[in-house]
Amino acid sequence: MAKKLIDIMDTTFRDGFQSVFGGRVLMEDFFPAVEAAKEAGISHFEFGGGARFQSLFFYLNENAFEMMDRFREIVGPEANLQTLARGVNTVMLDTGSSELIDLHAKLFKKHGTTTIRNFDALNDVENLKYSGECIKKHGLNHEVVVTIMDLPPGCTGAHDVPFYERVLRDILDSGIEYDSVCFKDASGTSSPHKVYETIKMAKRLLPEDVHVRLHTHETAGVSVACYLAALDAGVDGIDLAASPVSGGTAQPDILTLLHATKGSNYDLGGLDLEKILTYEEVLKDCLSDYFIPPEATQVSPLIPFSPMPGGALTANTQMMRDNNSLDKFPEVIKAMREVVEKGGYGTSVTPVSQFYWQQAYANVMFGPWKQIAPGYGRMVLGYFGKTPVAPDPEIVELASKQLKLEPTTRTALELADADPEKSLEHFREILKENGIEETEENLFIAASCGDKGITFLKGEAKVNVRKLSEMKSEAKGSKEMAGQYTVVVNGKKYNVDIVEGHDGSVTVTNATPAAAAPAAAPAAATAGGKGSIEVRSQTPGNVWKVVANVGDQLKEGDTIMILEAMKMEIEVPAPQDGVLKSIEVQPNDAVTDGQLLATME
Repeated sequence: MAKKLIDIMDTTFRDGFQSVFGGRVLMEDFFPAVEAAKEAGISHFEFGGGARFQSLFFYLNENAFEMMDRFREIVGPEANLQTLARGVNTVMLDTGSSELIDLHAKLFKKHGTTTIRNFDALNDVENLKYSGECIKKHGLNHEVVVTIMDLPPGCTGAHDVPFYERVLRDILDSGIEYDSVCFKDASGTSSPHKVYETIKMAKRLLPEDVHVRLHTHETAGVSVACYLAALDAGVDGIDLAASPVSGGTAQPDILTLLHATKGSNYDLGGLDLEKILTYEEVLKDCLSDYFIPPEATQVSPLIPFSPMPGGALTANTQMMRDNNSLDKFPEVIKAMREVVEKGGYGTSVTPVSQFYWQQAYANVMFGPWKQIAPGYGRMVLGYFGKTPVAPDPEIVELASKQLKLEPTTRTALELADADPEKSLEHFREILKENGIEETEENLFIAASCGDKGITFLKGEAKVNVRKLSEMKSEAKGSKEMAGQYTVVVNGKKYNVDIVEGHDGSVTVTNATPAAAAPAAAPAAATAGGKGSIEVRSQTPGNVWKVVANVGDQLKEGDTIMILEAMKMEIEVPAPQDGVLKSIEVQPNDAVTDGQLLATME
């Protein structure tokens, strides 16, 4: 009997990069590996979309559309190039207007895309209707998605096989036009048995010729077992990656599945073992200078309790490294369990996974439920669509009070279309104000990437990539720093001696509390000196915007400035009524936990 041919999509250059490097890989560094993958016989790639769209503008000073064009040139016209879209969110964390959703499909078709995998993290089918219509309208293949995961222990009401059947039936009843169906587990938490029963259910419901896929991650350690279960249930395609961006937080390795299916009735894309070995050697060489975070190579048995997608995990830990708050990572993961339980059981995949993460981060940094993260708050209030189950009513009330928003039952698309700041005309004005040429690509970049998109278009973006050679140079430079210093840790000053050893190493000794010293001149404006009331940061981050002016009469709770941390805007409020006497930081400054931001009197 002939073996069943299983379609393999190589996720290396999208989800692999996202799951290991937070998406921060420069195109010139990895293009030789794309050529090697083509030579190995791979013809189905995930090459863009998802977080790999924004990350190019945010961290690489690269144009994602240019990257897509060049990728297509390498693999040729026949390859199936696939991107990831988030329904009404397209490639953003926020919802988009009808104009923006249509432009997304138009531009991705123009820049080489064959297939768009289209999902909604809440499994709200309303969020898939118009986005799916636009995908088909512009001549693309539409892979419609049911997002899956396991709930934390003790939670019920969603994310079982009957729930997925209801979602799939809703998709079929809605009339959404599709070419294939994918069950997407971004956190890799579904059990093999549930995967088997889910794929069997889908095969019963769908026409015989419909292509059914499974996508998962190795984060929780069960991905290979899940893929084998899916194959036995009749799945037609699976997603795999190549080392060194496979396993851990990413997809299982192509070689691993080739080995796992030896002697079986499945042919994984007709791929040749030796050619894949050569491809992986080239990829390893391409990425040899990139710092691989240790958490990206690990399997975590805690992930099923606090589902965190592999693609989001390393993006968040990279941001925590940038903000010097990585020590809080275990606490944030632990705090996610309660956040998921009270949030309405949206699937832990972008943007909902980011909302979960931001709320867990806020609960750790500011105290449980003291501050509602804007994305999480808007989700439980209904602004991203209908959650699978009703969120905790106390959290809904807190979110409504803090965000000054009423709960809504309007669709996410209706709300976006009613917001003038989500219209293309609004972004035309922004381009005009900044002296930027109006093209459809520039409009989409401005709309999907906000201020960071404008920074890129103005030629002011910076590259933020962690390479070993650069990290060694920084370490070497630290040898020249031997001497005595005063440092600030959590708002307290310490005297520190830095000593260079005979072997070139640098040692920190004698970290003792520093005596009080005269205050340095403030970095920003003051009004007759500093006030006696200090306003300090409660989290590491960056100053995004200073709202109040020195001399303003403030009421308790009035916003003085807004910090940005973990893609989250954090308002810094006045602790009591008074006059703002000084502002100690400026926009774009990096701030530490406990750093003085302003004073009042």
